[in-house]
Amino acid sequence: MVEDGHFWTETNWVFIEVETDEGVVGVGEANWTVFRARTVVQALEDMERFAVGLNPFDVETLRQRMYNGNHFLHTPGVVQSMVIGAIEMACWDIMGKVTGQPVYNLLGGKVNDRIRSYTYMHYKWMPPEPPEKAAEAARHYVDKGFTAVKLDPVRPKEGPRNPRIDELEYAEAAVAAVREEVGNEADILIGTHGQLYTHSARRLAARLEPYDPLWFEEPVPPENFGELREVVDSTSIPVSTGERLLTVHQMAQAVENGVRIIQPNVGLTGLLEARKMAGIAQAHYAQVAPWMYAGPIAGAASVHLCAAIPNYLLQESLEGWNGFHNDILEDGLEWDNGDLIPPEKPGLGVEFDRSVLESYAGEYRPESS
Repeated sequence: MVEDGHFWTETNWVFIEVETDEGVVGVGEANWTVFRARTVVQALEDMERFAVGLNPFDVETLRQRMYNGNHFLHTPGVVQSMVIGAIEMACWDIMGKVTGQPVYNLLGGKVNDRIRSYTYMHYKWMPPEPPEKAAEAARHYVDKGFTAVKLDPVRPKEGPRNPRIDELEYAEAAVAAVREEVGNEADILIGTHGQLYTHSARRLAARLEPYDPLWFEEPVPPENFGELREVVDSTSIPVSTGERLLTVHQMAQAVENGVRIIQPNVGLTGLLEARKMAGIAQAHYAQVAPWMYAGPIAGAASVHLCAAIPNYLLQESLEGWNGFHNDILEDGLEWDNGDLIPPEKPGLGVEFDRSVLESYAGEYRPESS
């Protein structure tokens, strides 16, 4: 939802600072904290012992200590992954500040000067609104400069499930209306949030193929790669996935099962793991379109990843990265006519405007939970 240029993402952002013994401060973000913010804060407090005393340049060692530091932590869940990602993010920020380099230079150097972005249309349209409203929303964003827009044409519900025939017809009508409106001005991206059974995903894909979507995102839940492969083999639409995958091992399985657009969540995987994922994708001629439905620190980290990899495709955007997303920063990321401009400042290139941030900040109070 957007009101007066501000967006709402149904979540809390947990920001952290890591300080070196020389006083250099790096910022990080645990960015998938909806329903688990208190748990994430507690996990950060519990796991900080793995990072204290370590050289911030030793990111691989940090990851291994936090990943393998306890037998029962060896297979990380979402909360542990967010903690690793947040602390690692802050270390990259420190490394950049110490060396005087933007993070993308530490990841191999900048190969992309502009990062093409896309936005969800759901700030302006959602099912079951009429398909013609979807066309109007698409036109709104294309006129702002976007050359790709994403929609979930099936009404969101808990899944997996089998949409009725009228729901499939509605989904097709919405996508058809968008394609008729934007023509070849913009790519259409299809999201489903893993809410379909395999056979349902195949039926929907068959209906949408004539409108040439750029991708069919997470058509089935991400835990069964064999079923994902069934969808891949049944459609000409490229299948994408990745926002809920935590490790390079999981992403490798997705690519090995035919996924050709991976969508790592940098705040969930960490920058180093996401860079490795991009390398696996590159070896299979797959491309990278990072997930980003989060705060500005994780967003900046994601932009640095895109700047440094040759196989980047698109970067998810929350509209034009405006409103609150920029208000809490001294200098926000630059969004220009549909593209993000990688920052040239050292580190992640973003710093908090503390006067604004503190006016919004929540406080973790265990006694009130």
